Amino acid sequence: MRPSLVLGALALAAAACERSTQTQPPAAAAGAPAAHYAVGPIPGGGERSERTNPFADDRGAATSGRRLFVAYNCAGCHGGHAGGGMGPSLRDDVWLYGGADGDVFASIAEGRANGMPAWGTLLPESQIWLLTTYVKSLRTPHEAQPPR
Repeated sequence: MRPSLVLGALALAAAACERSTQTQPPAAAAGAPAAHYAVGPIPGGGERSERTNPFADDRGAATSGRRLFVAYNCAGCHGGHAGGGMGPSLRDDVWLYGGADGDVFASIAEGRANGMPAWGTLLPESQIWLLTTYVKSLRTPHEAQPPR
């Protein structure tokens, strides 16, 4: 290899490394205040929701939630009966962001880091509560269409 080519490649690599370690935009680095813009809820923000599920005592709500789970292709990530796939299982008792109704609602509405999209701007609140009711019914006697 020609020495000038090697030196050129090293210079480019060094410049790229220098740029990638810059933590502030040029204006902020020059002394101007940095601008911060809210772009929506932070997925998996860690705050627990105290919201109450309006369908918690409605036995038919889990069936409606199951229909939505299928219609919106939630199974594409969470598996046909929410047993997991590309996304986590919703059938177990491991809940990284809380397993209370309000927490499940927040996970669906706001999304979570590492792949769960936020559905709150696309679905009506009532449908998110129906999905929550279905998820909460998993592994209970009230589960709609349990796996065989």
